[in-house]
Amino acid sequence: MSRETLRWQSKLVLLLVLPVVGCGVVLETSDWYGSAPAVVYWTLGLSAALGVVTLALRAATPFAAVTGAVITAQLMYATAATPFNAWRTYIVPVLAVSLLAFGATRVGRARKEQIGTAEARRGRSAAQVAANLGAAALISTSLIESWAVNSRWMPHSATALLVASLAAMAEAAADTVSSEIGQVFGGRPRMIISFRPVDPGTDGGITFAGTIAGIAAAVIVAALGSLTVRPDLRFFLMATAGAVFGLFFDSLLGATLERKGWLNNDGVNFLSTISAAAFTLIALAIHPN
Repeated sequence: MSRETLRWQSKLVLLLVLPVVGCGVVLETSDWYGSAPAVVYWTLGLSAALGVVTLALRAATPFAAVTGAVITAQLMYATAATPFNAWRTYIVPVLAVSLLAFGATRVGRARKEQIGTAEARRGRSAAQVAANLGAAALISTSLIESWAVNSRWMPHSATALLVASLAAMAEAAADTVSSEIGQVFGGRPRMIISFRPVDPGTDGGITFAGTIAGIAAAVIVAALGSLTVRPDLRFFLMATAGAVFGLFFDSLLGATLERKGWLNNDGVNFLSTISAAAFTLIALAIHPN
């Protein structure tokens, strides 16, 4: 099955993320405007500014920039508190993910263009943005939080969802950095399930350099997120562990379902961020303290 045939998966990811997160932002805006208008001004202003900068750098298409701004606003609202400090919200790990992805995609671009794996010069699409950051935003919505609060199996649900959301963001950064850096410095990749050498850009191929770079990216995002919102070693470690799990799960999906033509890249990325969050939630449920 061709990648063009699987474009419906990219549309489905966008359809799953944008309406739900968009409604979440509208509801949060209404709630916060009545009690703390400054939260609304800073959240919407910084989210829009990030979208404009991303567009100006040609790191995303116009619709992707809007999608990213909506997702950023939701993540900021989810971690906002009074007295409000915009830099004590999840805009910090969002910025880290964006900067790491922007830098990694431009490292060795000439080589990537030569082997046909370079990112499009017009930047990421809205579906790509949703696939990478959509899970983190969905987890942080009031709908999921309300369900978690009433759930018997999820202790400390508010904190658990924050960790899971951060794990999803850290996995997104790890996946991008691992792939981009591995293509330039990793040499010939090996298939994750057989360790046989494969061509660069092959789905499921991993390199040592790329894997180390990806784990480092996960550590950076998890550290910044935990220091920003909840300076706690366990918070950081659980988010990092979830991200690393998701990084390898991403490669496993690439080596199996993506290679068989059952999933496209956006589907793989979305499921991988979900796996990072799920791993974290399950780990917290098993070991709540």
